[in-house]
Amino acid sequence: MSHSVSLCLVLHNHQPVGNFDGVIEQAYQDSYLPFLDVFESFDPLKISLHTSGPLMVWLAEKHPEYVHRVAGLVAAGRIEIIGGPFYEPILPMLPSRDRIGQIRRYTEYLNATFSTNVLGMWMPERVWESNLTADIARAGIAYTVLDDYHFKAAGLAEEELQSYFLTEDDGNVLRVFPGSERLRYTIPFEAPEKTIEYASAFAQKFPGSVLVFGDDGEKFGTWPDTKYHVYERGWLRSFFSLLQQNAGWLKTQTLSEVVNEHAPRGKVYLPDCSYREMTEWALPVPQQNLYDEITHQLHEHPRWNEIQQFIRGGNWRNFKVRYAEANEMYARMMLVSRRLEVARQLGEDTQALNQIEDQLYRGQCNCPYWHGAFGGIYLPHLRNAIYRELIQADTALDRLQHGDGVWVEATTDDYDFDLRPEVRLANDRVIAFVAPAVGGMLYELDLRDVSHNLLATIQRRPESYHRKVLRGNKQPEGAVASIHDRVVFKQEGLDQRLQYDQFARKSFLDHFYDNDVPFERIADGTAVERGDFVAMPYEAKLRRGAGKVQLQLCRDGNAWGVPLRITKALTIEAGEARLQVAYLLEGLPRERQFHFALEWNFAGMPAGADDRYFYDEHGGRLGHLGKRLNLASKQHLGLIDQWQGLDVFLSLNRPTNLWAFPIETVSQSEGGFELVHQSVCVMPHWLVQGDVEGKWSVKMDINLARTHQPSILAEHFGHSVVMTPVA
Repeated sequence: MSHSVSLCLVLHNHQPVGNFDGVIEQAYQDSYLPFLDVFESFDPLKISLHTSGPLMVWLAEKHPEYVHRVAGLVAAGRIEIIGGPFYEPILPMLPSRDRIGQIRRYTEYLNATFSTNVLGMWMPERVWESNLTADIARAGIAYTVLDDYHFKAAGLAEEELQSYFLTEDDGNVLRVFPGSERLRYTIPFEAPEKTIEYASAFAQKFPGSVLVFGDDGEKFGTWPDTKYHVYERGWLRSFFSLLQQNAGWLKTQTLSEVVNEHAPRGKVYLPDCSYREMTEWALPVPQQNLYDEITHQLHEHPRWNEIQQFIRGGNWRNFKVRYAEANEMYARMMLVSRRLEVARQLGEDTQALNQIEDQLYRGQCNCPYWHGAFGGIYLPHLRNAIYRELIQADTALDRLQHGDGVWVEATTDDYDFDLRPEVRLANDRVIAFVAPAVGGMLYELDLRDVSHNLLATIQRRPESYHRKVLRGNKQPEGAVASIHDRVVFKQEGLDQRLQYDQFARKSFLDHFYDNDVPFERIADGTAVERGDFVAMPYEAKLRRGAGKVQLQLCRDGNAWGVPLRITKALTIEAGEARLQVAYLLEGLPRERQFHFALEWNFAGMPAGADDRYFYDEHGGRLGHLGKRLNLASKQHLGLIDQWQGLDVFLSLNRPTNLWAFPIETVSQSEGGFELVHQSVCVMPHWLVQGDVEGKWSVKMDINLARTHQPSILAEHFGHSVVMTPVA
């Protein structure tokens, strides 16, 4: 062939912070190792390789021989190491200091590990905003890879995307490569010849140009059905053989070689964007459905190839709107980042701050902050891992401030960026965040001893793909589909398990229901709310005493149209992993009963295991944590997870009926649709009636501790809490 083209194969291998060791090992055996085994034998093919920091640290510890082999190929000039932010955060969600810090730290690590000079980086999830340019360039990076979708959104035609471009911000210049969406779908899902044919047509039309494939290395063996397809059926060997056979006109090059040998095509300013599928997932569900319907209809339009470049979805940042839980993690991360920066300015211990910085950076790993074709925010172990890092960092910062003794404090700030103040109650054992403006909701509860947020919960909400669950779509037998097109059900009857919540699954929430409401309506989220206290504003007042702090919350509202006042208080004391809760209801008529329920949720305590169960005040087991309980006239209930060392024990000063039930989501992951246990909801409830003054009250202790002998936990109750109605 008289014309030629360069092909850059850019692999992105990634495992998130907190992923199970066995899962990473399986990915190593199914993808990373066999790919390297095949690639080594095809000299002189070249690739650019990005391995995310969490995975690289794991490989260095578990499989140093793999790292050594990669280093040998780097020295031979066959692999270019691509950097990026160390722990794979979405860069637009970080403050500038953390963007630059993460990139520089990983560059230093990779340079030392592979004796190289890293100049390129992988853009996590290709989430791009123009103001990233300056920070990336200041961090020492010369070039990165995005999608051709970004460039088309800027108005460039496909025939113009023949090499890399320059972009600029505040005088800082960066090279950006357009990765081919066409190649993302042909490699490895279509016959290897399809890619060669596409490259040949490109070479004929645009001789001397550059094609870039940039995508997940896990699609070579880890994604469903790909191990058999890529290795056992020989797709990868066939592909590499064809590349060798056509090396006269189809040349594999690293990104660095292209930068050194090819001039840029020109300059471009790219809009805020990501890959096409990500922009769809960021939309609200009704708009996702509409987007899907319209694009499917337009596919039949004779000018679809011209139209599609002007169609795109939403902005990645709106995942923090779609999922309030993502915003909670984000806000927590930002608080730790701000506190760390203040500690740096105060000149605190450098070694301690470096450790805190690493924990902060690990807590910025992107995977549980959003959701698309992978489990993301719906995976409890990933959410828990993020909070574990942030809680450890926050605890270390508190230790620098307070020392090793016992202490307690209460602070207020707009912690979640909604222009309304939240309250942080903290001592040396626990941290509690409360949102007075949202029902006085307790939305984070951290137990420092085990670095666990008991309110890393998630609300059951509609997802666009639930339409597929209801239709029961399945993948044709024997087909190898992209992860974005695959439809597999990991369990039967998922269409019967779709349940949605009206309100956030948090704690310290106040409900009024019909007196005869069925328990099933409560558990499946369809019970009618008869009061206006959940998610509505409460007035807040802080009280500080010797060795304790108390947050008092008050709201004048109504139930069934009857005016009522609720005053509730949350108290913590120095040195104790215990919440003291008190309620006072006023304005209750004496001649009528009201069905009043308190909602408490506890996350990170999985179901279906013998060492994770409910128990009573005598230590008697009441069933595993996935069971529904409907108990009458109780004053105590415990939840225990012996494996994690979590023990929650509730004690009330008056008998109550108790509901307890699991919160489970039907969510999508790379393995298919599945039911995921998210948390346990516990609801004490009463038919309340006013005394001669129209009042009713209750007190409750919630003990949070490492695993105890359950039989002695009942003795913890008995401490009183001062309850003064807020004026």
